[in-house]
Amino acid sequence: MPIQLTPPPTLADRLGEADRPLFGIWSCSGSPLVAEICAGSGLDIVLIDGEHSPVGLESVLAQLQAVAAYPVTPVVRAPIGDTVVIKQLLDLGAQNILVPMVDSAEQAQAMVRAVRYPPAGVRGVGSALARSSRWSRIPDYLARASELVSLTVQIETVEGLDAAAEIAAVPGVDALLVGPADLAASLGLLGQQNHPEVAAAVERVIAAGREAGVPVGVNAFDPATADRYAGAGAAYLLVGSDVTLLARASEGLAIRFIGDDPAAAAPASY
Repeated sequence: MPIQLTPPPTLADRLGEADRPLFGIWSCSGSPLVAEICAGSGLDIVLIDGEHSPVGLESVLAQLQAVAAYPVTPVVRAPIGDTVVIKQLLDLGAQNILVPMVDSAEQAQAMVRAVRYPPAGVRGVGSALARSSRWSRIPDYLARASELVSLTVQIETVEGLDAAAEIAAVPGVDALLVGPADLAASLGLLGQQNHPEVAAAVERVIAAGREAGVPVGVNAFDPATADRYAGAGAAYLLVGSDVTLLARASEGLAIRFIGDDPAAAAPASY
């Protein structure tokens, strides 16, 4: 008789149960080995990036398999809010989907439909062939799928900022994530994600989410900035990435043993 499997909690479940902000790390290298190292770090979230990283479906699958043995919540960022791409990510077993560049409630509604089966949505039905249902070893997967998947949408533009309250109010949006780098660019402050105007915009989104009862997360690689947003009510913080940690640590070795500063001419960290 086949094993009957119980899926792990979704990001929405974790956020709903948390009595503190959750903290996570981006997996951008595309390496399942590195993703597994991050999964064992003690952080709460590993966010597998399909937008700005050399990551395809096979790599996402391998990373999800690598981190599955650890008590960490994996989230997968789609490269674009496309229903076909989202269907593929869901079918290969991504329970927690992050969609970048959502600027309106209408876009958010379309993404909710993308992660749900008809009649509530447009997700194609292929779970019996897919890891999402563990090949039909998760009991009643089709009937329960909406509770086994969480959707986070990313606020990264002035348009998204202005529509944050309406986006947060869309049923089926489980969380928001603010991307200060793109938001800074949209505000005419490219590369200045710690600018006071950007910080104020981030806090506007946090406040809108809290008003709607929807958790809001923030990218904040600078510890002081992460502390500020946690204090403002952010429910989760993404506080580093595998590639930036490796870059800065390897530069530190070079400085320590060679004495030159290879980062002197490098752009500011993300």
